[in-house]
Amino acid sequence: MKPYVMLLVALLAIPLCKVQAQKHPSSIDSIYNPNANAEADLKAAIKKAAVEKKHVLIQVGGNWCIWCRRLYKYVEDRPELKQLVDNNYVVYHLNYSKENENLPILAKLGYPQRFGFPVLVVLDSKGNRLHTQDSGLLESGNDVDWYDIKKLANFYRNWSPGALHPANYEK
Repeated sequence: MKPYVMLLVALLAIPLCKVQAQKHPSSIDSIYNPNANAEADLKAAIKKAAVEKKHVLIQVGGNWCIWCRRLYKYVEDRPELKQLVDNNYVVYHLNYSKENENLPILAKLGYPQRFGFPVLVVLDSKGNRLHTQDSGLLESGNDVDWYDIKKLANFYRNWSPGALHPANYEK
C-alpha cells in the first residue's frame, strides 16, 4: 500500500512543478524578445559598437530553440568566452519565431537562417556584415559540453576588431 501512496503523491506533484516553472521563467527561457523592435535595437547596437570600438555579434534564434539557449548558457558559464565576447562585441539576440520572424532584417543580413539556428552574424561598427557563422560547426559533437570551447574562442578572436585591424599584419 505504501508504494501506491508514494506514487500518487509523486503524480500529484508533477503538475505543481510545471506551474512553478511557468511562474518563474529563468533568463535562459527569455533570451529573445519577439516583441522587440529589432531594427531600432540593431541601430542602437551598431552605434554603441562604434563608440566602444567593437563589432556587433548577432545571435539569431528563438526561445523555442534548445541549441540557441545552450549556446547562450555555454558562453555565459565560461568566463574566458564571456570575457572575449564582452571585450570585443556588442551582442544582440535577434528573434526568429512564429510570432516574429524578422524577415526584412534577415534579408539585409544575407539570409543567415539558411544555416539553421542559432546562427551568428558579425557586423563591423558601421553595420557592414563581415561574417555569418553556422554554429553547428562550433559544436563539440558530444552531449556533455554541446559546444567546443576552442572553436568558439577562435571564432570570437578571429572576427574581433583587433584581428581585422591592418596594423596587426603590416611589417
